[in-house]
Amino acid sequence: MARSVNKAILVGNLGRDAETKFTPGGAAVTRFAVATSRRWKDQTSGEWKEETDWTNVTLWRQENLATYLTKGKQIYVEGRIHTRSYEDKDGKKVYATEVVADEVILLGGNAGGGGDRGGGGDEYAQSSRPVSMPRSAQQRSSAPPAQQDDYPQGITDDDVPF
Repeated sequence: MARSVNKAILVGNLGRDAETKFTPGGAAVTRFAVATSRRWKDQTSGEWKEETDWTNVTLWRQENLATYLTKGKQIYVEGRIHTRSYEDKDGKKVYATEVVADEVILLGGNAGGGGDRGGGGDEYAQSSRPVSMPRSAQQRSSAPPAQQDDYPQGITDDDVPF
């Protein structure tokens, strides 16, 4: 059988605050939408055009993440593309394609909105713990805490490229 790859990487901005709900079994499901844009120059008119795509993202078992995933935040999402189907209230079969995230990382500040929320995202900037880790890293035993030196994030002189 031939190998296949199903991997999606998105870098974009949140279109709305993330919402977390729980399954009957108690598993947390966090959902949000990511806007990604592309720009190109129209060959006939010479004008710059822009197109924005919206991608729905589902993140499992990370209930504490929704407070950080607010509208306008720039994030990195890595996961797989998944299409599911369900019946709507009229009995019609509906298909939904989404990215099921394995990793979500907050990148920058707010790009175009959401900055007037209390604190403007400073609550994450003050925390030294990552917002999300790859599942492979979560399964390993935790390493001993780093020494508290002049570099609070564990950065040393060896990490500087010059």
